This record gives sequence, structure tokens and C-alpha cells, in this order.
Amino acid sequence: MTTPRRKRTTMKILMVSWEYPPVVVGGLGRHVHHLATALVAAGHEVVVLSRRPSDTDPSTHPSTDEISEGVRVVAAAQDPHEFDFGTDMMAWTLAMGHAMVRAGLRIKDDAGGPWQPDLVHAHDWLVAHPSIALAEYFDVPLVSTIHATEAGRHSGWVSGRISRQVHAAESWLVRESDSLITCSASMSDEITELFGPGLAETRVIRNGIDAALWPFARRRPRRGPAQLLYVGRLEYEKGVHDAIAALPRIRRAHPGTTLTIAGDGTQQEWLVEEARKHKVLKATRFVGRLGHDELVAALHNADAAVLPSHYEPFGIVALEAAATGTPLVTSNVGGLGEAVINGQTGVSFVPRDVAGLAAAVRAVLDDPDAAQVRAIAARDRLTSDFDWHTVAAETAQVYLAAKRGVREPHPRRPIVEHALPDR
Repeated sequence: MTTPRRKRTTMKILMVSWEYPPVVVGGLGRHVHHLATALVAAGHEVVVLSRRPSDTDPSTHPSTDEISEGVRVVAAAQDPHEFDFGTDMMAWTLAMGHAMVRAGLRIKDDAGGPWQPDLVHAHDWLVAHPSIALAEYFDVPLVSTIHATEAGRHSGWVSGRISRQVHAAESWLVRESDSLITCSASMSDEITELFGPGLAETRVIRNGIDAALWPFARRRPRRGPAQLLYVGRLEYEKGVHDAIAALPRIRRAHPGTTLTIAGDGTQQEWLVEEARKHKVLKATRFVGRLGHDELVAALHNADAAVLPSHYEPFGIVALEAAATGTPLVTSNVGGLGEAVINGQTGVSFVPRDVAGLAAAVRAVLDDPDAAQVRAIAARDRLTSDFDWHTVAAETAQVYLAAKRGVREPHPRRPIVEHALPDR
């Protein structure tokens, strides 16, 4: 009588992401980093396939393969490196993907033989090409986390050559995936509306946070004017211009209130002009991207973190602000509406509603004691709902359940101008 073999619960995971420390563009890079290290802590073997910095010349700075925090990081050097993301995004993405495929095929195990993963985990459309190619080569399931969509970033519209190409790449990745992950229920609904029906099963797994890295501090009575803080990319869909437009109304009730804008992006010059137009340029500070310690200090010093996004699949900045005890004022869109409970863990408003934004900020400044109670509730919620070990365990369950499906040609689907219905 033979003893049945026990199912192996530890896995060899090939994670593919266009950003991973030290190459970090936004929240995606931090998400992949924390998820990878949490999976390693749970006993899994994780290889992250990422990239060298954009300006790296492969002839002098070749691809690297090293261990960082228990994660094996393979960083591909883009070749040709002359392509520029800002001037020809699709050519740049194709070159990056090709370099990643070559680097992925060269990964060796400890004995020097070919390394074989149990699955490939893709993070967003920019790595569709290498993720699909490597999953096919290794004949393993493809799991994809969809962090955002092109249609969502543009209020439902897919127009223009680049947007159509991005939308098509997203559709390709989603439809080739054997399992899908989103960070919010609203994001799950969005990809079904955009790319369904007939998609793989989608699991909603929230983003996590290591609360220990974001020390909590109670609010101290302010002796001077109130200080508001925005943290994030300076892009139209983040709604920073609404916070600027609301500042004059806030200052009428709370004279001297300032707005600090921490982050960088393509819209900074336009936002400076918006501040000038609304006559609050002197009350608005653009401080660029802050280091971790600087950001913690800014959050501790702020009377409220204002996150006025028009589109937000999740909003990890809301978790970071909550961890530090900063009162939250957020739009109720997408993942922010799920992460922040209006009246309990923060104050919410309808996106694009400048008057509503101003009223929400005034509610926080008018009653700092109530704001402190909400801030404590927001911090307490992080310990149970948003722990990275929980996120890693739930992700591992998706991995174990994923099965590589039979690939069949899918019919060509027309790309419509208004791809995502109004919410």
C-alpha cells in the first residue's frame, strides 16, 4: 500500500512588475515589495522579475540577480536603452518586456539548472508581454493583479492612439489570466464591465500596510493656522486641482490655512497655475516627493490629509495617513470609498464636488476632538483588515487554486469610445 503524497503548500513564484525597489514610480512598486517579502516570510520562494532604471545602458550596467530581504530580484537592463517612456511609451514598454523575457529565461536554480516556477504573477499591463510569454513557456498558471485601467484613469473614455493601445494590452492580459486579483470590489466590477464576460475568477484582496513603519501620534492643539496635506502623484485623476479650488472657501472659515502638496507628476505646472488662478499660490506649497521620514513628519504635522481623487482603485496613502493618526478627508470614489468609512474613520465627499470637499475639511477643523476619535478608529482598523501577512495568505490561496486553462483564440473585440459606463 502506497502512502498518498502530501500536496506541497509552499510555492515557487515568479512575480513580474515594472517597478520594484530601488525602482519605484508609485504605489505599485511598494505593493509588490511588501507582498513579495510577506510571501517569503510565509515560506514561499519568490523571484521578482523587474527592471533596471530607465537610463541604464546595458553595455555598462547589465541585468542583475541578487537577494534582497529574502526575495530574489532579477532586474533586466532594457535594450535598446535609447527608448524613452515619455516620448514613445509603447516602444519603451516593448523593449522592457523583451529584456524581461530574456532575463526570465536565464534564471537558474541553486544547482545551476533552469529554474521552474509554479506560477507567474503579473502586475498591470506594462508587463503583459513578458508575463504571458513566460507563463506559456513554463506552462504554468498566470495570475494577474489589475491595479488600475486606462478607461478608469480617463473617466471611462478610451480615445487616442496610446490609450487604445494600453486598453488593448490590458484586455490581452486579463483574458490570458487564469486568475485575477483586484484591490477593491469597485475595481473588480470595473474590469468585468470593461473586459467581460468570460473572465477568470476574480478575487478581491485589499492592499496592506506595515503599520509599524508609520508611527501613530495624537493630534496636538494647533496654535497657528491649519495645515492640510495632499500626498500622491500630480495627475488629473487625483483631483489635486479640486483641493486647490476649495482652499479659498476653507480659508474664509479658517484664515491662514495652507495646503502642502507632496508628490510629482505631469500636471505640476498646471496645478501651479490653478493655485495662481484661485489666488492661493502663497498658501500652497509644492514640496515634491518626500522620503519616508519626511513624509511621516509631514503627516504628523497636518491637521488633515486631503485625498480628492476622481479615480482611485485603492488609495494606499489613506492607509499610511490613518496609521500615523492624521485625520482623513477623502472622496468616496472606488477603493477610497471602501477603505474610509464616512463619519467613523474619516470624512468623505463626492468626487469633483469642490463645495463638498471644503465642507468636509471644515468639519474636521471645526471639531478636532471628533477628528481625533475618527483617526484612532482608522488606526485601529488597520491591525485586523490590512495586515500584509493576511494579504500574502489570501494571495497564496489564489495561487494554490489557479489552474492553467486551455488557450483558445478569442474573437477580436471592438474598442468603443466610451468603454466604462458612468458610475
